[in-house]
Parts: sequence; structure tokens; C-alpha cells
Amino acid sequence: MYSRQEPEGMTNREERFSNGGMETRRTPRPEWLKVRLPAGDSFGHLRRLVREHRLHTVCQDARCPNIGECWAAGTATFMILGDVCTRSCRFCAVRTGRPSGYDPDEPRRIAEAIGGMGVRYAVITSVDRDDLADGGAYVFAETIRRTRATCPEVRIEVLVPDFRGSLDALRSVVEAGPDVLAHNIETVARLYPVARAGARYERSLELLSAAKSFSWRPVTKSSLMLGLGESRDEVLESLADLHRHAVDIVTLGQYLQPTREHLPVRRYYAPQEFEELKSFALSLGFRYVAAGPLVRSSYHAEQQSSALHLFANGR
Repeated sequence: MYSRQEPEGMTNREERFSNGGMETRRTPRPEWLKVRLPAGDSFGHLRRLVREHRLHTVCQDARCPNIGECWAAGTATFMILGDVCTRSCRFCAVRTGRPSGYDPDEPRRIAEAIGGMGVRYAVITSVDRDDLADGGAYVFAETIRRTRATCPEVRIEVLVPDFRGSLDALRSVVEAGPDVLAHNIETVARLYPVARAGARYERSLELLSAAKSFSWRPVTKSSLMLGLGESRDEVLESLADLHRHAVDIVTLGQYLQPTREHLPVRRYYAPQEFEELKSFALSLGFRYVAAGPLVRSSYHAEQQSSALHLFANGR
């Protein structure tokens, strides 16, 4: 959920110093990162539903490159608690600022929209809301409950912020009964001060581990984006950390710079490198791994639901 979509032919920025000053030039993206513009009846139908219910989607607000493919397939990731984030992560295209409250009727509208879409797997995420005492946990929990009541057959994944380490906030979300509890570490520990304002690597790991400590035990999931300047060894170490903290599903994708003001891409990973990292992750014991240049945390999340039966007896 980290980057904007760009039509074929558009490129990323490359910076260099020349004659004592900074020059900016455009260099082509690799072929495997080019995507089609969104189109199709299903895409149009979902866009109308989102507008009618006055909803936000991470697909739009985070400028995801897969919006055309996912919406054409009839799936979307809903973003609750508004579209203004209290943190300013330097990889993310979501607006940063001071939010003005939240809509208490949003859980009902989300549930109705999910029912109207006819999907079998719904992903619900949010901006960071450090201005709220519980970080927005109540709204997450109420959205889960409303969706369960409206669409009992729908599997629910929530992609939550770190709630500043509050176990009470996490408990309220987990005990509402999501099928999957996701929280993204996003990048390696060394790059947190540069990339993730207000976040802590160890705190994110501890949240993922703590999600397994309540009466309801959801599948846990996390995601890494590559290309911010991390080393291969750091990626392998982060994967090992996630596995040690009882994470079941992991996704890995290529970071794409949303705007000129965001962190630049330091490296593009080839598809074969993602396959190698996927093999390593599976060797650690993850139950499901998705890895590829355009993979995002919620990309084809409905396909990952096929792994859920593996955990049914472990809750």
C-alpha cells in the first residue's frame, strides 16, 4: 500500500550531483513494474459504491499500482478513520496532518458496502490515529462486528497500526474476531528512523506476537517493502524476526516512490530475487508467502484465505 500507480511509459526519478548542484532525470522502470490503467465494469461498479457510501480505500489514497487489477476482480481494501494520518512515514502517499474526529457511523457503512460488493474476503485498514486514546481500536472492532452481522460468510482481515504498543487496544480488535490480524513492519530495523516516523521495529514485532495471546487467535501477517537501501542480510534477518514472533503469513514487494518528496528507490529487485526470498521465507516455516515486484500487503489477499484452514484448530 505504499505507492502510486503510473501508466506505462512513466518512470521513476534518479538523482545525481553535477557541476556542484543536483540534477534530476527520469530513468525507465523495469518492464516487470509496468501496469495497466484501471478499467472495466467491475472497477466502475466498485468506484461508484465507494463514492455512494462516502468511503476511503487504501487502493486510492495510497495510490496502489494494483488498483485496476484488484478492483476489476471485485476486491478492495477499505480505509477507516478518515484519510489524514497523524504520522509522516516517508514512503507513504497518504496525507499527513491533524484529523478532525471520526465518523461513528462508518462501521455500518463499511459493512453495507462489503455486502453490496458481494466479496468473500474483506480487508479493513486505517491511517494512524495517535490523536485518539485507543488509536482507533474501537472503530476497528465495531467494523468487524458490523461486518460479521451483515455478511456472516465474509472472511475479514484487519491491517492495524501499532496502537503505540497498547495491549488493551489490540485486545479489543482481536477479540472482535478477525480471521487475519495484519501489521506491517514495512522495512528493516536500521531504516526505521529514516522511513517510519513514530514507529519502532521491536514494538511492531511485539504487537504481532501479542495478537496470539488472547482467547481468539487470528492468523497473523506482516509485510516488507524492498528497495529503500536495505541489505539482503537485513531482509533475511527481518524475515527470521517475523517468524520468531509467530507470524503466519508474510508478503514482500518492491517499494515505488509516490512523489518527489518521498524517499527515493535505491534499488529495483528482479522477479527472480523475490522468488529466492520467498523460498527462504518458506524454509523458515511461514505458512504462506507472497513475493513479487507488485505484491502489496493486501494484494490478492483473498487467495491467501486458502491457507486459513491450516490454523482452524490452533485457535
